[in-house]
Amino acid sequence: MSSRETIVNGAVRVRFAPSPTGALHLGGARTALFNWLFAKHFDGTFVLRIEDTDQERSTQEAVETILKGLSWLGIYWEEGPRDGGPFEPYFQTQRLHIYKKYAEQLIKEGKAYYCYCTTDELKKEREKAAKNKAAPKYNKKCRFLNAEDAKELHVSRRNKVLRFKMPEEGKTIFNDLCRGEVKFENELLDDFIIMKSDGFPTYNFAAVVDDHLMEISHVIRGDDHLSNTPRQIQIYQAFGWNPPHFGHIPMILGKDKARLSKRHGAQSVTEYAKEGFLPEAMVNFLARLGWGHKDQEIFSRKELIELFTLDKVTNSPAVFDSDKLTWLNSHYIKESLPERIFDLALPYLEKAYPKLKLDDKDAAGIAYLKKVITVLQERLRLITDIVPASEYFFKDITSYDEKAAAKHFKGEETTKILEDLKRSLSELKTFDKPSIEDVFKGLAEKLKVKLGGVIHPARLALTGRAVTPGMYDVIEVLGKEKVIERLEKAIKFMG
Repeated sequence: MSSRETIVNGAVRVRFAPSPTGALHLGGARTALFNWLFAKHFDGTFVLRIEDTDQERSTQEAVETILKGLSWLGIYWEEGPRDGGPFEPYFQTQRLHIYKKYAEQLIKEGKAYYCYCTTDELKKEREKAAKNKAAPKYNKKCRFLNAEDAKELHVSRRNKVLRFKMPEEGKTIFNDLCRGEVKFENELLDDFIIMKSDGFPTYNFAAVVDDHLMEISHVIRGDDHLSNTPRQIQIYQAFGWNPPHFGHIPMILGKDKARLSKRHGAQSVTEYAKEGFLPEAMVNFLARLGWGHKDQEIFSRKELIELFTLDKVTNSPAVFDSDKLTWLNSHYIKESLPERIFDLALPYLEKAYPKLKLDDKDAAGIAYLKKVITVLQERLRLITDIVPASEYFFKDITSYDEKAAAKHFKGEETTKILEDLKRSLSELKTFDKPSIEDVFKGLAEKLKVKLGGVIHPARLALTGRAVTPGMYDVIEVLGKEKVIERLEKAIKFMG
């Protein structure tokens, strides 16, 4: 069944609900992207909700980092933090009174009960289950307390929690938009906690209340949440609410098929931004983690919105490939306007070369830098590559690549090539690429050597390297004065 066939009344409302306990990592970013693309595809609404009920680990700094990461990716929300909306507040810690109200309703209707079991009692139950090689499951002791015992415990024990009464038989069945029909045996699911002793809700309870009140039509999330779905559906049914459509996307694995982590090279979204990745490369990369359209690899944002549906999401885990991400980034760098790369590269260059502090009045400096970036742009994998790639444009040559020097800096013939090249270039009245190319070709013909016999020693002399962008482009950007100076230095080095 296609996602389009599951739309109810044509109104699509999705949400991304991160916990602010750390930075926005690739898994969360992909979930946000899939929700955003789904909303845009159906002209729906993308809601951002902050699930900050973990008071020990949630921080405002993490909230800001998540918002910054989403903004960098170009994932903007119609409702949520900063912008508000008709169902605010969008922070769960500001909605505690709402959860309390609905929890009291379940108690009143006999669909939830207080559990007075101590930590030690629950620990012993888990140890007993482990010993019997059984899945840990609450024994429902407090579910069947008589009124007198329950009243006594309610007074004597402060650390009580609220548990939901799960059906003891039957099945919870739902149609997953990515996986098809999914069934859970109710007897295998325990009476889970919905309100903790500190008055804060658990994830399953708060998510259901919020999703219902915020009129969320589709819940799209990682398949690690699949086991939460039957519990949430039972809460919906207890309130008499219609549950949303659920779609569980596959987890992301490393190349070793283990769950993605830092050891696979995965970082937070903001770290990727600092390293010189472009947002469109990251969006393209994330979109292809578990979703695809034929054999197409490159997608514009517009294409993604037009093509994205959940029926194209695979069930098998997606594999993180850092080489693919870097390849995509190099593609988008090549496709970008030089002016954009200039703006992105400038902070890195100014940090690497303190003397390069440019202002709007330094027309010559800006023009030179733009030429450097234009020459190097085709070869950049990351924006940060501009620093090592451009070094010979901003620093004097202090050494030569040893392997290349052993091959290209030897014999009187090479010395003569560089001397003749210096003389011919110094005589040029117009120091541009066509004129420089004519000099090289003319010199190779005159000295009866292959063109590479002139280019290779010249490249080494002018950059200290064996590999660079096109030599004629490099020479034009360096300028006559610097080129002559470096050729003289190389000739002395050889002599």
